[in-house]
Amino acid sequence: MANLKEIRNRIASVTSTRKITSAMKMVSAAKLRKAQEAIIRIRPYADRLHTILTNLSDSIRGDEDNPYSVERDLEKIMIIVIASNRGLCGAFNSLVIKRAMQVAHEDYPNLMRQKKVDFYTIGKRGSDFFQNKKYPLAGVKNELFDDLTFDNVMPVAGEIMDHFISGEYDRVMLVYNQFKNAAVQILTTEQFLPVLIPEKTDEDSIIADYIYEPSKEYIVRELIPRSLKIQFYKALLDSNAAEHGARMTAMHMATDNATELLRELNLNYNKARQAAITSELLEIVSGAEALKG
Repeated sequence: MANLKEIRNRIASVTSTRKITSAMKMVSAAKLRKAQEAIIRIRPYADRLHTILTNLSDSIRGDEDNPYSVERDLEKIMIIVIASNRGLCGAFNSLVIKRAMQVAHEDYPNLMRQKKVDFYTIGKRGSDFFQNKKYPLAGVKNELFDDLTFDNVMPVAGEIMDHFISGEYDRVMLVYNQFKNAAVQILTTEQFLPVLIPEKTDEDSIIADYIYEPSKEYIVRELIPRSLKIQFYKALLDSNAAEHGARMTAMHMATDNATELLRELNLNYNKARQAAITSELLEIVSGAEALKG
């Protein structure tokens, strides 16, 4: 059994760790509340706008004035990996990175061998991994989470859209954690560009007949790009809320584990202290008996 000093040092160390994890849990809970409100507010609007976007893109599919839904032969693709800037959030980052690698190797094996799959990372944990492994990077935007606003996200989304329109990339994929609740994050893979047109069934035979106002050209030039930027912004808000939820859960579990470890350490300390007292009493009694003799 460890001596009393060693146990006291461990108790002090675990107590300090528990204070840190408990404080981090409270900080993440406060940040989660704000992030959750942001994603809940934008999600219905973004989902409805995405439905309109797909219907519009379907109705003008093949039109040379609508470059956002053009399907091309896959010669080069971009995979956008949305991770986080900080760790201590469980498997949040490792799962996103693993899914991105899975998409690249299983869905585009030939392009991977030809080194025609580029990664675009948002979040330092993701960029560190791909830079260390020497994977080709189309861009790194770790600073977005420092001030996550639509105005800051728009230029990044516009840059990615320009890469697609210019023909530099034939497909753009998104890999991120979607927020469900504080304890659950849904690992999500989405096609960002070209705009994915869902296959129709018999029940969907009626197509929305849109009247273009002021003109179809205006819709393509203004509405579709803005809708794509909102979809991109929503993915970042989802990931941001999911990160705080994952960190809060991880710190809650760490605090509980520290509490259980402290209970065991205190029990061991009491046992060691009792054994030391008993040993000292035996020595005193033995000494007294020796003096009598």
